[in-house]
Amino acid sequence: MNALEIRHLGYRYPDGTEALRDVSFSVAEGERVGLIGPNGAGKSTLLLHLNGLLPEHPPPEPAARVWGTPVTEPHLAAVRAQVGLLFQDPDDQLFCPTVWEDVAFGPQQLGVRGPELSDRVARALRQVGLADFEERLPHHLSRGEKRRVCLAGLLACEARLLALDEPTSDLDPRGRRELKALLGSLPVAQIIATHDLELVVEICPRVIVLDHGAVVAQGPTVELLNDEALMLSHGLERPHVLRHRHPH
Repeated sequence: MNALEIRHLGYRYPDGTEALRDVSFSVAEGERVGLIGPNGAGKSTLLLHLNGLLPEHPPPEPAARVWGTPVTEPHLAAVRAQVGLLFQDPDDQLFCPTVWEDVAFGPQQLGVRGPELSDRVARALRQVGLADFEERLPHHLSRGEKRRVCLAGLLACEARLLALDEPTSDLDPRGRRELKALLGSLPVAQIIATHDLELVVEICPRVIVLDHGAVVAQGPTVELLNDEALMLSHGLERPHVLRHRHPH
C-alpha cells in the first residue's frame, strides 16, 4: 500500500484563483520524492492537503489518501498522527516556552506520557543535532535552529509520512549537510517541496515538477533535472551537481 495517493486533486482559493489542477501522484512506503517548481506553483498548498488543513469544505470524493485512509473527517485525527507537516516558516509551528515543550507537544497530543515522552524528545533532539537545547527558548534560536526544532517535533511523533516545505532554507552549509544526512537516513516516506535542487538530486530518487498548480512532469530525478529545456521552461535551472556528471 502506498504511503500517499493523490487522485485528481483540484483547489481554488476563496478569491477564485486556481491553485491546484487535476494533480495525481503517489508516494510509496519509505520513498523520498522531491516536489519542485517555481514560486507560486502550488507546492505549499499541495502539502497542506496532506493532513487536512485544506480544503475548508472537502468534496464527497476525497482526493488524498494516507496509507489508504481518506484525508477527511472523521479520519483527520488518525491521518494527522501519521503525517508530519513541516511548515515553510518555523515561527508558524513553534509556540511553547521551551524547546522541550515544543518537541513534546505533538506526542502529548497522541497520548504519550512519562518516560516514553522524555525518551522520544531526547532522541528527536539528538537526531536533529540539538541534544542540549531542551531548556532553550525557541524565539531566541536562529531560523535554522528553529527549523530543526520543528523537525524534531515531527520525529518525536513518529510520523510515517513527512511532508516538508523548504526544509533546508535558512540553514548554513553544515546544517544543510546534517539535514540531508538525517533525511537520507530516515526510513519513512517523505515528500519534500524545495528550491534546493542539489538536495533533491542527493536524496530523492524521484521528482515531481509542479507549475501553475499542475503536474507537468514526474520521473527519475537525474533524468528530469538533466533536461535543460524542461527545467528552463518551468523557471528552474539544471543543478550544478549534475553539470559535472555525464548524462546516462
